[in-house]
Amino acid sequence: MSILTIAREGWILGRPSEVHSCRDIWDLFFLFVGDGIYNSTMGRVHSHFQGKVFQAVLRQETEFFQQNQTGNITSRVTDDTSTVCESLGEELSILMWYLVRGLCLLGLMLWGSLTLTLVTLAALPLLFLLPEKLGKWCQSLGVQVRDSLAEASQVAIEALSAMPTVRSFANEEGEAQKFRQKLEEMKTLNQKEALAYAVNLCTTDISGLLLKVGILYIGGQMVTTGTVSSGNLVAFVLYQIQFTGAVKVLLSTYPRVQKAIGSSEKIFEYLDRTPRCPPRGLLIPSNMESLVQFQDVSFAYPNDPDVPVLQGLTFTLYPGKVTALVGPNGSGKSTVAALLQNLYQPTKGQLLLDGEPLPQYEHRYLHRQVAAVGQEPQLFGRSIQENIAYGLIQKPTMEEIKSAAIQSGAHSFISGLPQGYDTEVGEAGGQLSGGQRQAVALARALIRKPRVLILDDATSALDANSQLQVQQLLYESPERFSRSVLLITQNLSLVEQADHILFLKGGTICEEGTHQQLMENRGCYFNMVQAPAGAPE
Repeated sequence: MSILTIAREGWILGRPSEVHSCRDIWDLFFLFVGDGIYNSTMGRVHSHFQGKVFQAVLRQETEFFQQNQTGNITSRVTDDTSTVCESLGEELSILMWYLVRGLCLLGLMLWGSLTLTLVTLAALPLLFLLPEKLGKWCQSLGVQVRDSLAEASQVAIEALSAMPTVRSFANEEGEAQKFRQKLEEMKTLNQKEALAYAVNLCTTDISGLLLKVGILYIGGQMVTTGTVSSGNLVAFVLYQIQFTGAVKVLLSTYPRVQKAIGSSEKIFEYLDRTPRCPPRGLLIPSNMESLVQFQDVSFAYPNDPDVPVLQGLTFTLYPGKVTALVGPNGSGKSTVAALLQNLYQPTKGQLLLDGEPLPQYEHRYLHRQVAAVGQEPQLFGRSIQENIAYGLIQKPTMEEIKSAAIQSGAHSFISGLPQGYDTEVGEAGGQLSGGQRQAVALARALIRKPRVLILDDATSALDANSQLQVQQLLYESPERFSRSVLLITQNLSLVEQADHILFLKGGTICEEGTHQQLMENRGCYFNMVQAPAGAPE
């Protein structure tokens, strides 16, 4: 309800003999101006509040996004913030309007009859008691409704983002049934909310009616004894009717305010939550040698702290050298890459970059120097040009973008697209093949000119020509001398040329050396190479 609507109601209730004066041009002008200011202000508050919540979510540590489903977070940031802003904005404006109105009427009632006013005020606690209980019920229901909506949103997001999988398993009806089930749960909660609202209105109406009967009875006795005149009694009753009407609005609004507060609990939990990661450092050296040292690093994921993933890793990545990390699936290779990106903190030991712990570096500076490409890189629903330049503070030139794309092998297929670098890649890069996404992601990393490059099975979907370009990039390009490379791959042709090879098994390094040395040792690495198709043992 806007200020204009409230104001109109106030004029009608407060000045029954002057309804037509509301049509005065100046009154309407100021009412519309007030309404415009109100709506404009609420729009700004909504945008600002939603932006603050989203910003607070983005600051959280990596584990937060693993413990909270995307659909739940999205529902909080979008739906819940809208509900809170709209509900609190409307309901609080009503509360303020009728609170001032009620106080003014109370003053007139005191002037008319102190005794009848005291009787009215004595009855008010009875009017407040039950609505307060109902308000707590509504607040609890509001929390449950928001949780149910978040769960329904999660089901929809998961299904829509994985439609090829849903279609390939012919589970369209299953997903629809699951979504309907969540909606049924929300429907039940909505029915309970409606019941609570109806009970609240009924009780306030009955209580108000009993109060009016009591006032008329006591007032009649006072007129009979001459304590108050019949004219004053009529005036008091008119004021009292409007006063109880204001109280009734306040009481009916209270549960809705409680509901909005219930919806806001999770939002303010996000806003107040302190990220469980070390504070960002301030170190921004003018020159970096790109020397990376793992010193007795152990790690276990926070959601399963008793299961160590890495145990006592100690090795060094040297500038101008390619270090290949190989081993069976589940040995912790991708976890090493995640630690090097500062996505997690070691549970023991430390990880140094040029002799300084990673958290000591300024956030943006660190991720300009350390760039990673994964097996299934995440692209955004934007143009190829925007994806390659993603995260850069200073917008790169088109020449720089093309140069990075040429190095990654992406330029050839991009040039063949109708819109070239302005081609939209679709949601999560769905318009591109797996190899094309990897090539674009590699260009996104190379345009930063990183001093530490992490390739986590980043060539698995590339064709032969693109893999040859990556091989030249790692071992033949002039830029290779200025960076350290951590190569995680099952492509043995890339591993064989590495300057140093680490074999990771069960979270520990069981052997290391060059390709020739490890083949002569006839250990884990030798068995992996001799396995069919070079598959890990």
